[in-house]
Amino acid sequence: MKIVVLDGYALNPGDLSWDEMKLLGELEIYDRTSPEQVLERSIGAEALITNKTVLTSDHMDALPNLKYIGVLATGYNVVDINAAKEHNIVVTNIPAYSTQSVAQMVFAHLLNITQRVGYYSKENTNGRWAKNQDFCYWDTNLIELAGKKIGIVGFGNIGQATARIALAMDMKVLAYTSKNQADLPTGILKVDLDELFSASDVISLHCPLTPETKELVNTKRLNMMKKNAILINTGRGPLINEKDLADALNKESIAGAGLDVLSTEPPLADNPLLTAKNCFITPHIAWATYEARTRLMQIAIDNLKSYMEGNIINNVAR
Repeated sequence: MKIVVLDGYALNPGDLSWDEMKLLGELEIYDRTSPEQVLERSIGAEALITNKTVLTSDHMDALPNLKYIGVLATGYNVVDINAAKEHNIVVTNIPAYSTQSVAQMVFAHLLNITQRVGYYSKENTNGRWAKNQDFCYWDTNLIELAGKKIGIVGFGNIGQATARIALAMDMKVLAYTSKNQADLPTGILKVDLDELFSASDVISLHCPLTPETKELVNTKRLNMMKKNAILINTGRGPLINEKDLADALNKESIAGAGLDVLSTEPPLADNPLLTAKNCFITPHIAWATYEARTRLMQIAIDNLKSYMEGNIINNVAR
C-alpha cells in the first residue's frame, strides 16, 4: 500500500519517528505540500495523511486509488467529508491526544497575565533588579487567582481538564454547557452565556467552531465583561471577532487576553491583535508538547493499522 504524508513537519520536525508507519506500506513523507502539489504527490496512493493540507472533492475525483485519509488533528475541516462519503473514503481523526497540554496552556497564559513572569524576567536580564533600591519591585497589577471565577465555554475533555486545574487553584468554576447540572462534577456551576460573561473574572474558550459559535466573543459580549477580566482562547481563532477584541483591549475595557489561536494562521501582518494592549499571543502550540505529539503519532499509526485490518476506528466519514 502506498502511503503519502503530505505535511508531516508540524507533527514531527525531527524529534519523533515515522518508522512504525513505514512498516505499514510504501511511505513517502513531505514536510509541506502546496495546493498545486497535492495531486502529483498523491497519485497512486491508497492512504493520504494530512494535517492542514486541504483535500477537496476534485482531489478525490482525480485519485481513484484513494481509500483512506488520516487527519493528524482532532478537527477535520480540511477534508471535504461529504465528498469522502460519496467516494467511500475512510477519514479518521485524532481525538483527545492533547487534553492535558491544552489545559496547561490555558494556565500558562493566565499566569503570565496575572504574574507577568516573562516581563519581569526580561526586566531583570536588562539589569533592572540589580539597580533597584529595594529588595523587590513591581509595576504591574499582580493578581491572586484563588477565589476568582473562571467561566469555561464548552465542557468537553479540555474544558473539564481546565476546570480541574482551576478547582485545584481554589477558583470558582462556571460552565456554559449542554450537560445537565446534575451531571457536572462537584464544584461546577452551569450558567447561561450572558451570566458567564458578566460574572467571570477569567473566561476560557473550549467550544467547537460552528456557525452558532463563530465570533461568539464580540463587542456585545466584551461589554458584558468586568473591566479587570481576562479572556483566554486555546480553542479556535474565529470564536473571536478580532477587531472587537483589539478595540476592547486598547480601550482597557478588559484587563488582558491570552491567545494561542487566531482566525488566520499564520496571521496577516495587519491583524489588530498583534499590536493590541495586554494581548499575549502564542503560535498555536498548545497541542505541540512532545508528549502530546507522541500520542498523536501513535494514534495516527493505530488508526491506519486498524483500517488495514478491517477494524476501522475514529472514522469521521461514516
